[in-house]
Amino acid sequence: MPRRPILLALLVGVLATVVVFAVVRATRPDAGGGTPDAIAVGNPAPAVTGTTLDGAAFDLKALTGRPVVINFWGQSCVPCRDEFPLLESKLTQHASDGIAVVGILTDDPPEGARAFIADHGATWPTVVDPNKAIKAAYRVAARPQTYFVDRAGVLRSIQVGELTDADFERQYAKIATTAP
Repeated sequence: MPRRPILLALLVGVLATVVVFAVVRATRPDAGGGTPDAIAVGNPAPAVTGTTLDGAAFDLKALTGRPVVINFWGQSCVPCRDEFPLLESKLTQHASDGIAVVGILTDDPPEGARAFIADHGATWPTVVDPNKAIKAAYRVAARPQTYFVDRAGVLRSIQVGELTDADFERQYAKIATTAP
């Protein structure tokens, strides 16, 4: 039996295990050892400050009092591109709640993202994360990855992978009605 297919299968198995471990570790309730600043459901969302693709200053704290959906994406990520219409429709559907969507551009250059946003008419801000500090603070395991933050700034849910309509509604319900 040739050794190359066996080694390849072993390598794929090890990589899959590492990815699963990283996702589980990043999304478990006690991630980060339970410190108040750790990224974990029930803790305050980590800070998001920086500059948007259109050059404006951004600070997540300015959105306190609103339900916030934070979406880590990049234009080279096919599922990220596929969920853009869903995010746009949810922004319209839940406008009366005061919903805010915030994109965090990760692992892709700003130039392509600007063109993608212009072509698709996205209306929410996208923060550039050149040194990947925001990505690290949120322990992003894969793109797209979406965080649901309540009106008080507390993380209530995490979605790893592309959102479906049902995923969005189930997780949005956790942040739509909480008071600041």
